[in-house]
Amino acid sequence: MKKIYKAHILYTKERSRFEILENGYVAVDADGLVTGVASDLASLDCQDAEVTDFGDCLLIPAMNDLHVHAPQYRNQGIAMDLELLPWLQNYTFPEEMKYASLDYAGRMYRRFVRDLWRFGTMRACVFATIHTESTRLLMQLFQESGMGALVGKVAMNRNCPEGLSESVEAYTQGQESLISEAHSSLLSPDSCLLTPLVRPIVTPRFIPSCTPEMLRACGQLAANYQLPVQSHLSENKDEIALVKTLEPESTCYGDAYDRYGLFGQTPTVMAHCVWTDGEELELMKRRGVMVAHSPTSNFNVASGMAPVRRFLDEGLPVGLGSDISGGHDLNIFRMMVYAIQVSKMHYQQNHERPFLSLSEAFWIATKSGGSFFGRVGSFEPGYEFDALVIDDRDLNHDNYTLLERLERYIYLGDDRQIMHRFCRGKEI
Repeated sequence: MKKIYKAHILYTKERSRFEILENGYVAVDADGLVTGVASDLASLDCQDAEVTDFGDCLLIPAMNDLHVHAPQYRNQGIAMDLELLPWLQNYTFPEEMKYASLDYAGRMYRRFVRDLWRFGTMRACVFATIHTESTRLLMQLFQESGMGALVGKVAMNRNCPEGLSESVEAYTQGQESLISEAHSSLLSPDSCLLTPLVRPIVTPRFIPSCTPEMLRACGQLAANYQLPVQSHLSENKDEIALVKTLEPESTCYGDAYDRYGLFGQTPTVMAHCVWTDGEELELMKRRGVMVAHSPTSNFNVASGMAPVRRFLDEGLPVGLGSDISGGHDLNIFRMMVYAIQVSKMHYQQNHERPFLSLSEAFWIATKSGGSFFGRVGSFEPGYEFDALVIDDRDLNHDNYTLLERLERYIYLGDDRQIMHRFCRGKEI
């Protein structure tokens, strides 16, 4: 049965402007797909549809987190005075070793999934750990939640503690067990047209933590099973220098991934790209590699400022990532604010490129980022209905336009104003 939702509807078909329907309607079919959006009910031609009126609330697409480390959830706000490599060795790796315990993993991962829900993030690209069983548990928790996630068992076998190192054979065996379980339900139980909301993603942590044999195994898994890929790219200058010594035949950091089939041969998202330029940028454009811009993390671990405006101008797909716990905040609305601020700092350095507009930041967080999961992040017909209902009355919204109300929520609001959350048409 079709459902129709009435509210003040705001979304971005294009990055340059908002679509705004005051007291508008959006129709959603039984598969959770948008069939139409209109200013009047009669235009939707949905006789006998169930209509839900959200009154004076804002109805917007839900958030997408393109880069987050679930096992680092407990470390938010800790060791923010360190750069990347010492931060990993002294804080991150010791915390991730704890996920050998299913009891610990269960307690932390339940809190993590709940907080994603709390902040209105309905889809996420998630790093787990090397531990197969706790990664399986994380996937199960997402499945039970009804939210969407690409979950990665992390590949690591060098430059890491013994407790986080795994042989190529053990990694491949564990990954294939997760893949086979996901492939046993390739078709959604609700529709023959929709893929499962929770799927595996090939996840080499980054070049410094993977031997050539491990990277080759990751590339083969991605190719054999047509799985997406996620990793880190050009985040920190010391990291880039280390990659040059480990992969001397590669012409750039991105080429090191490309040589192993991990750079756009299947859908690929690379976090950070702070220092991406020249040949690497051109390679990303040719391969269609998505950037997961993580502004708080880039500041916290002293990596730098990613040139997001340039990425957009060059036609690179871009999404936002919280990058917990390099980043300290799971709220993707906050990432929009920080992304705009980073672009303004670039603008102050040279006035060649304008800083991000609100519509561009919103589009990155919704339609652009959502594209990594399929037709997600907009209310156009055929898109999966991932949505948030925002009641912003306690932000004193009187005498503001609908767009001003949305902007005030992005800058001033929090999870207390999110009244309803939908993923693929189902209220979560």
